Amino acid sequence: MTSDLEFFVLLSKLGSLAATAREMAVTPPAATRRLKQMEARLGVRLAQRSTRRIALTDEGELYLAQATQILADIRAMEDAVTSRRVEPKGLLRVNATLGFGRTTIAPLVSRFARTHPEVAVQLQLTDRAINLVEDGYDLGIRFGELADTRLAARRIISNRRFLCAAPGYLKKHGAPALPADLALHDCILHRQNDEAYASWRLTRGRKTENVKVRGRLSSNDGDVVLGWALDGHGILPRSEWDAARYLDSGRLQVVLPDYALPPADLYAYYPSRHHQSARVRAFIDFLVEALAPAPTSPRRRTAPR
Repeated sequence: MTSDLEFFVLLSKLGSLAATAREMAVTPPAATRRLKQMEARLGVRLAQRSTRRIALTDEGELYLAQATQILADIRAMEDAVTSRRVEPKGLLRVNATLGFGRTTIAPLVSRFARTHPEVAVQLQLTDRAINLVEDGYDLGIRFGELADTRLAARRIISNRRFLCAAPGYLKKHGAPALPADLALHDCILHRQNDEAYASWRLTRGRKTENVKVRGRLSSNDGDVVLGWALDGHGILPRSEWDAARYLDSGRLQVVLPDYALPPADLYAYYPSRHHQSARVRAFIDFLVEALAPAPTSPRRRTAPR
């Protein structure tokens, strides 16, 4: 049975009694009745209702803040206790990006679930910015470093980035010799969150250049922009993880091989608590082992210097 604290946190997150009822697998009248019972018990109004949305009152905002903290403390206490278990147990809530989560993390969750039958895994895939602490996730899997200082992180794999293009494009337009030459080329733009997607930072030795680029094609989906590069539409920044097999087959070639882009190492992020639960630790260890590159991995040979 979901506690009143959990119910109210979920309600504030979803912003709708109907959505909360669906998530809890109860009827909308049952969710409405539960909120009324909480308000009657507390003697205050926690939320203003409309036909579609709810808005928290001042008392509701205070209740939400305290409920979130209490649930976090309870979970930390339980994690401290269960971390002493030899076999991980309990619910593990994981967030990952759409494409990588679907193609790589989901199959790994399947393998992990067979190895640890007492762990229930809830995998949420989204490319939007998330707040692990407020959204109640145990773990977030992302490429690149996050700025949230409340989170601890463990690097899963190193993942260098570089520029690449299809041989057909380079044959037709030539290959740039210097970063400044990119201004003369069609560049494929990958829009990610609030990043400056039209400004590429290239480093050679101790020298770094920020180059503004242009291009007719752009998308927020990594698979889409990769497909355009394979079709010969221009130059694209890509990581070892994504481009290795195309470099090996010759469908892509490294451009400006003496220059490197900021890395896109894969990290597991988790709320920074003194006690890390056994299930979180076991899953991170599993990812590190499962995704470790082979010593003779071709991506090491094809990446730029």
